[in-house]
Amino acid sequence: MPKIPLHYVDLRTFCYVTEDQKRVEEALRTFLPEEFELERAETEGHHGDRIVVLSARVENADDVREVLSRLAELPEFDRLREELDERITENTELFLRLDKQAAFGGEVARGEGITLRAKVEAYPAKKEQAVENATELLERLEED
Repeated sequence: MPKIPLHYVDLRTFCYVTEDQKRVEEALRTFLPEEFELERAETEGHHGDRIVVLSARVENADDVREVLSRLAELPEFDRLREELDERITENTELFLRLDKQAAFGGEVARGEGITLRAKVEAYPAKKEQAVENATELLERLEED
């Protein structure tokens, strides 16, 4: 695949007190290159319960390609291209929510639990240009 028009991809999920942190980490790693370092931050919920935020920023082009190859496994991947105008912000960020439970099983599905945010390259930095660049990227992914 030629140049990737993304500055970075952020993946983030929360591990609640009722969840096994290793399993949540495993779910997040479904989308990451092997041995990719995760950041952990502890916070507190509304009722004082502990929440661990697990996140990763993928910036290296080869690593971003790996994340994208996993994303291309989405059953409704073609529909994602049709939704780009709704999923890309004025700040040229693409947002997508992924199913944490499915990811734990090694599957890729849209749903709740894991947030993907990708900063789309766009010159000039306008939403319309970002949508065009992201559309071309997703078309290339479908062809591969």
